[in-house]
Amino acid sequence: MMQPVNKAVVQIVFVIPPRVHLLDITGPAHIFYEALSYDAPVKLHFTNIQAHEKSIESSSHLSLSELVDFNSLVLHKGDIVFVPGLEASLLLDEHFLQVSSRPIQHWMTQQHENGVIICSVCTGAFLLAQAGLLNQQPCTTHWKYIERFTLRYPQVQVQQNRLFVQSGNLYTSAGVASGIDLSLFLLEQLFGTSFAAQIAKEVVVYMRRTTADPQLSAFLQYRNHLEDRIHQAQDILAQSLDKKTNIEQLAQQVHMSGRNLTRLFRKTTNISISQYIDLLRKERAQQLLREGHTMQSIAALCGLKSTNQLRQLLKK
Repeated sequence: MMQPVNKAVVQIVFVIPPRVHLLDITGPAHIFYEALSYDAPVKLHFTNIQAHEKSIESSSHLSLSELVDFNSLVLHKGDIVFVPGLEASLLLDEHFLQVSSRPIQHWMTQQHENGVIICSVCTGAFLLAQAGLLNQQPCTTHWKYIERFTLRYPQVQVQQNRLFVQSGNLYTSAGVASGIDLSLFLLEQLFGTSFAAQIAKEVVVYMRRTTADPQLSAFLQYRNHLEDRIHQAQDILAQSLDKKTNIEQLAQQVHMSGRNLTRLFRKTTNISISQYIDLLRKERAQQLLREGHTMQSIAALCGLKSTNQLRQLLKK
């Protein structure tokens, strides 16, 4: 694997709130662990919200122990603080938001003023907003909590259907998986595109997403159903965008007739197979464009006959 360019050690701090969502921590933490295992100069810390707390129970009832006191950490410009999401009940707890979490909010504000990068995953954005860090700033959070967030913090410029949003050295992300995408994005900023891409491959996250990507990817939409044969067909289509689609061959792979597959696909997803393929190809093409691929190579990778066909698809 390509080694990162030598530079000063970057400290990555995970603030652990009560009833924390485990994947909001473990997803980003694992990305930086993999980077560390390939000699990236990073150091991970896991800290409490209140100085007396040495362990915290997660929302999954798994406890995290030996947390360090955030007041003992000495951070520098360019270090990173992650604030993961937490249970919805705490977002309605005024004592938690205004009293018990106040020390960590003040600490984060000081770190931000010193040039430390502050990141939130999912509902962690509530703590950043409560600290006043997001006032008049664009941000995002999990789609389910956007209305509640907007009502509570009208001074914040909430961006809907965004995977993660950057505003200076503030980053807010939409949900569990987006914390991984944000971590890879930060690795790219720190150590370059090639290193971040190889870490993504190491953790089998081949389709890295960016600040411009929607929360609900076309690769994830139209999957909220229980029809196994259609799920199988969708998997095959997503993995073979560079090939011409043959409905009869696809139907054989999922043990159906072409006519039955076409009918059941529309009934299950409310769109046709061709419409679904167009959505997948368009999203894939947009990603490849952002990565700097040529129009000719994108057309080939998306199973299109020409660049004109690609342009028509992108205009849809």
